[in-house]
Amino acid sequence: MASSQQLAQLDRLERQVTTLVAAYQQLREELADAHTTIQQLRADVRDRERQLKDFQNQENIVKLVNTIAGEPANANELKLRLNEYIREIDKCLAYLRE
Repeated sequence: MASSQQLAQLDRLERQVTTLVAAYQQLREELADAHTTIQQLRADVRDRERQLKDFQNQENIVKLVNTIAGEPANANELKLRLNEYIREIDKCLAYLRE
């Protein structure tokens, strides 16, 4: 028969294994949460980069309009026309992404 000392040692070992398994499960959950957060942040970065590119394009259009149109009346008409074209292009791009 096993001595009481061996049984106590076995119980202690069992508690340690149980503690390690619980810690392992906790770390797995935290890792899964971290992966989800990383994916969300990557999506946010892609959206921000797209927005930045859109703003840069708008800035370039304004510069182009100011360069092309010397008169304020022509500039407004040109801006409106270019904005309309840009909206149409954005719709086309959104349609192609789907």
